[in-house]
Amino acid sequence: MVYKRLIEKRDLLNKNKNLLSEELIENYTTNFDINFAHDSTAIEGNTLTLIETKLLIEDKISVGSKSLREIYEVVNHNKAWEFVKKNVKEKNDLNEDIVKEIHRILMENISEGGTYRDADVIITGAKHNPPSHFIIRFELDNFYNTLKENNFNELALVAYTHAEFVRIHPFINGNGRLSRIIMNYQLLQNGFLPISIKTENKGSYYDALEEYGVNDNLNSLIELIHKLEEDQLDFYLKHIKHEIR
Repeated sequence: MVYKRLIEKRDLLNKNKNLLSEELIENYTTNFDINFAHDSTAIEGNTLTLIETKLLIEDKISVGSKSLREIYEVVNHNKAWEFVKKNVKEKNDLNEDIVKEIHRILMENISEGGTYRDADVIITGAKHNPPSHFIIRFELDNFYNTLKENNFNELALVAYTHAEFVRIHPFINGNGRLSRIIMNYQLLQNGFLPISIKTENKGSYYDALEEYGVNDNLNSLIELIHKLEEDQLDFYLKHIKHEIR
């Protein structure tokens, strides 16, 4: 069973992570942060390249020929991700206040953040339409209650957190970026590694979200998360095996 295998790999990594050099962990963490900011904004149409994203985040160098909105999308994403890592380190469970603050950070200098939509929206090209703004409060109460009490395993909960938030679509903008960030919040809280969904996986990723929105079926998204998580775990475990030898 894939889930059981991933649990075993997660536990093996957490037991032996001290064998890895601080330099390797720091370099890989920085590399992930840059890729995550690039991938999550690019999947929504941001045109900054990976190199330009690195210049902004790691080197603190501005890039020309790009709109301020695109630059802020990348910079804000990294700030929001740092906020998440801080909260996970402090062992704060994901809750409504944290989600609204993440959204506020994502929307800084772009549009109003942390405020739920007061109009109905349509997702272009999707069969699923988000619920009316009149019932968002009810939908969100169910969402946050389910995060506290549910029968999901750890990785199924990660998938639910992402897919259900996208289904509700509580904000006018930024729901995709926010849902991928809170997905990783749940991964980190459960001792797993964060994952990044690249543009080349966009088709299967959107299909998986659609399958949940229309048919309430999480299986496709769970499978995608399993694959991406195992890739991350295997990278670290490969280096641990090298150290053991």
